Amino acid sequence: MSAFRKAAVYVRDTFAGTLSETDSGYSFVYDPEYLQTEAAAPVSLTLPLSHKPYESKVLFPFFDGLIPEGWLLNLVTKNWKLDQNDRFGLLLVACRDCIGAVRIEEAAL
Repeated sequence: MSAFRKAAVYVRDTFAGTLSETDSGYSFVYDPEYLQTEAAAPVSLTLPLSHKPYESKVLFPFFDGLIPEGWLLNLVTKNWKLDQNDRFGLLLVACRDCIGAVRIEEAAL
């Protein structure tokens, strides 16, 4: 399974795992070192701590929910010239500093 784009997922400024856009959908895997820390917390209740990767044909609802809506979504799509249907691209540009404990940064392939 090859990745088209990857995102580093941080929980409270600690690297927690990698979200990947793949040829079959999306994959999220927790970082093994993160799982060994006492402070490890799940990214969301729908993605509990696990050594096994999570896979989905659509962007996981938790991550999709981080993407802005309404007028802010319109502003993001115009400024970064993105299609509103490019949910992973929107996540990469709009969720570097979003509300809550999770942030997303583009990761190298």
